Amino acid sequence: MKFKINRDHFNNGLAQVLNVVSSRSTMPILSNVLIEAVTDNEVSLTTTNLELGIRCKIKAEVMEPGKLTLPAKKLATIVRELPNSDVELTVKDLRSLISSGGSKFRLMGLNAEEFPPLPEFDDDKMYQIRKHELIQMLKSVSYAQSTDENRYMLNGVYFNFEENKFTVVATDGRRLALNGKKLEVPKESEGSLILPLKTVNELLRISGSDSSVKISFNQRQVAFDVQVTEEDSSTGLVGGIYMVSKVVEGQYPNYQQVIPSHVEHRIKIERELMMECIKRSALMVSDNNQSVTFKMANNLLEINGKSHEYGESHETMAIDYDGPEVRVSINPFFMMDPLKALSQDDVFFEFKDEFSPGVFRDMEEFICVVMPLRLE
Repeated sequence: MKFKINRDHFNNGLAQVLNVVSSRSTMPILSNVLIEAVTDNEVSLTTTNLELGIRCKIKAEVMEPGKLTLPAKKLATIVRELPNSDVELTVKDLRSLISSGGSKFRLMGLNAEEFPPLPEFDDDKMYQIRKHELIQMLKSVSYAQSTDENRYMLNGVYFNFEENKFTVVATDGRRLALNGKKLEVPKESEGSLILPLKTVNELLRISGSDSSVKISFNQRQVAFDVQVTEEDSSTGLVGGIYMVSKVVEGQYPNYQQVIPSHVEHRIKIERELMMECIKRSALMVSDNNQSVTFKMANNLLEINGKSHEYGESHETMAIDYDGPEVRVSINPFFMMDPLKALSQDDVFFEFKDEFSPGVFRDMEEFICVVMPLRLE
């Protein structure tokens, strides 16, 4: 195998796949990146940890086709430090020579035949969605994923394709975030999956312009085929990014029963203003008392933070509310997360009383349910 490639393109391609590589793998081949030069004008880079795998293709001038695996993190470090933008990689047997300007590196590899192949999917359950829509939906709910390994079914985002709608849900038992959009879903293609936390984070890292994403899945695995547009040519990416992941096994809990069917009050709030007020109030909370008190009365929202260690904070903002006085204590970080994830100027906050959950909504399909804490 022999090819010439732009250093920055090579570096960008490795950055797309490097995060999957584990430094503690018991299989040496999983610490390597599979490099394949098949066509005249591109090479593919693939990494996997057997739970999650990523493949991307980058522009290159291929003189001799072939394939080899090289230590992924060491290769990325070398490419990043190369002195010249022109890079040549030559492979003979299991030895590679990386040349750039006056620099030469010889790097030992492992046989490409030992590398686990990424699975391909049929089109039985396949959906198309714009990349920016998928990313925005994941951002709007992913903060609510659980990190408690004992509740493994909550360690990810729930995808549901049903009744011509695509819905994503995440919850850790103390809050729940949901978002959805209309999507053509044939009856025979309806289905659901739980996408692991690690895969969610990798999807959010994918660079490039807005494009189409094909989602395919079965009972055990899911694949995301992210197309690449002409706008991505400056980064060297061609042909798309292919990500395949195992899904979390098990039945996702009935999240619908957590969403309040009835609320007494609904107020319209300025998202950024409320976020700033909560952020300042949270400066006075402590690890032992992570809560702030919200008081709604007489067209005014008061936000109070208090702790024995630091003292007190008090914030006020005008709201359109003439109902009875309601005081509720909530974790401020649970309130800020959905406000940060949204982009609209105005959102709605719904509540019933101090014992019932509060609910954030936007003008579309977004919902975030936040459980209250007990008042002192």
